[in-house]
Amino acid sequence: MTGLLGALLPAVPLAAGLLGLLLPPAPRRDGATGGDRGRTAAVTLGVLGAAGALALAVALLFTVDGPTETSATWVDFGGLAVTLGVRLDGAAALVAVAVTAVALAVQVYSIGYLRRGPHDDVDVDHRYPPYAAQISLFTGAMLLVVVAGDLIMLLVGWEVMGLCSYLLIAHDRRLAGAPAAAMKAFLVTRVGDVGFLLGIALLGVSTGSFRIADVLAHEHSSATLTAAGLLLLAGVAGKSAQFPLHTWLPDAMAGPTPISALIHAATMVAAGVYAVARLYPLFTAAPVTLTVLGVLGAITLLLGALAATAQDDIKRVLAWSTVSQLGYMTGALAVGSPSAALFHLLTHAAFKALLFLAAGAVIHAVGTTLMSEMGGLRRSMPVTFWCTVVGLGALAGVPPLAGFWSKDGVLTVAESAALEGTGPAPSWVGWIVWVAGLVGVAVTAWYAGRLLLRAFFGAPRLPLVRPHDPPAVLRWPVLLLAVPAALLGLAGFLGAFADRLRFPTVPVAGSEDGLVHLGPGVLLPLAFLLFGAALVTLGWRRDPAADPAAALGPLRPVFARAFRLDDVQHTVVVRPVRALARAARTSDEVVVDGAVEGSGRAASGLGAGLAALHRAALPRAAAGVLAGALLIGLAAALVGVDR
Repeated sequence: MTGLLGALLPAVPLAAGLLGLLLPPAPRRDGATGGDRGRTAAVTLGVLGAAGALALAVALLFTVDGPTETSATWVDFGGLAVTLGVRLDGAAALVAVAVTAVALAVQVYSIGYLRRGPHDDVDVDHRYPPYAAQISLFTGAMLLVVVAGDLIMLLVGWEVMGLCSYLLIAHDRRLAGAPAAAMKAFLVTRVGDVGFLLGIALLGVSTGSFRIADVLAHEHSSATLTAAGLLLLAGVAGKSAQFPLHTWLPDAMAGPTPISALIHAATMVAAGVYAVARLYPLFTAAPVTLTVLGVLGAITLLLGALAATAQDDIKRVLAWSTVSQLGYMTGALAVGSPSAALFHLLTHAAFKALLFLAAGAVIHAVGTTLMSEMGGLRRSMPVTFWCTVVGLGALAGVPPLAGFWSKDGVLTVAESAALEGTGPAPSWVGWIVWVAGLVGVAVTAWYAGRLLLRAFFGAPRLPLVRPHDPPAVLRWPVLLLAVPAALLGLAGFLGAFADRLRFPTVPVAGSEDGLVHLGPGVLLPLAFLLFGAALVTLGWRRDPAADPAAALGPLRPVFARAFRLDDVQHTVVVRPVRALARAARTSDEVVVDGAVEGSGRAASGLGAGLAALHRAALPRAAAGVLAGALLIGLAAALVGVDR
């Protein structure tokens, strides 16, 4: 029964997505009314597919009892087997619930967010069926990653997500920057995916099977584990936006806001963290890989937090905060606690989806993503305001909201790894993760407070706009996501997730009674939290009309451009590749095409010469033939006379 539920879990949204792609376009492009049956069918398929997957995930959560696996050989390449099957445990069931819950919220929210109005895009209904279908495919691909019992099947889901992210970010190709952002996301993640593919191939060849259970049970050499682990981390860095492959994630904000919620909260970016947790014994057996992961996680954590402090676009603030929070998750993995990493993944899915959908409600109401054009929204949009307060509080780690408990779990295991050397990586890795995490708490509180003050407090900066809370189809998904954003951490504290997120082969974050352990170390994160909140509040009090980011001085443009790492990548990678492409094109046009065309011209010239030669010889040949005929005739006549 458990195996059947696990197999159906990705199959339901994948089937809804494939059926949705077969739907005809909805209305005509000229904006004429009527003909909305295609949109209605797309809405029905999308919502029912996500709801069905959520029901299966919840059933699986209450059914799975310890790690279970079902598989059957699909193909066998001379002893190298690829299997079809599922590998289930409590962690997989919890992540599946998070994925499907966010996907359902996004499908419902999109019904109202992508709707044609008198001043809206008249083409939006025409694009809705493929949009809803692509969300279903995205959801099914992530669920395939969650339940896959074979590395090749995991890779299939991994790559389908990459394709869906490209299609959804570029949903409206007429928007400035959307096609380029989609291409950037696709190419940057592909760079990492090359390493991920090679890592899987190395493990499969070494084991003789791609089945995850076989790979984990096999006695690999240290060199193989280190090489495979580092190759896998390249894919993790791409999918989970870790330095230096993080640059695609903020640009992905060019896509529709519901898609930002889906990518940043429950799919794609969570896939890398989950994959490391899934294969964690391989990484603990090669501590070098966790050392690299810890360093990258600490850099990513601080980089994302600092970049978020100077953004004016509300979606880019949330995007950089996602980069930072992913650094907490990879940091927890590096210091020895996949339990803490997955717990923060779950709480982050709730509060980040909440924040993006609340931001979408604000954008829908005021018609801009720039906080410099907002202000004073708390009175006109009270529901959105309080939901945003819950989301930002959870993001910053305000007790007793969800993010406080999960972030404290990460900092607790990092502190233990630093002071007691309990992690699989060297203790100095614990130190950098712990210190970076503490600084990140203060910076997160600062930019979360700035977002709240700039968008919802002060005087309205667009006086002609009359904002209001969104309609029910937009409001209810936000309200429902506020519940786990507020309470999910308490479930972890009470031990409700402890058994399901506990990995028997690795250290566990917290005590034996529950997932999170609160000790004296919690006071330090709280102090950093209060410090960051006090800084932004005091600065705003001095001049409510000013942007608190002005206090950054000359660092503001540096943070706004994220330390110009995009420019560095453009100079070091993009320009040389373009130059190489131009050189290859020139070589092809001049050398290859020149040789081919030259051969053709030479052949044509030779043929023309021979033709001219034959044309010149034709009269002489005709005269010769005629003369010969006359001579033969004359000779025949003479012979006849003699006789």
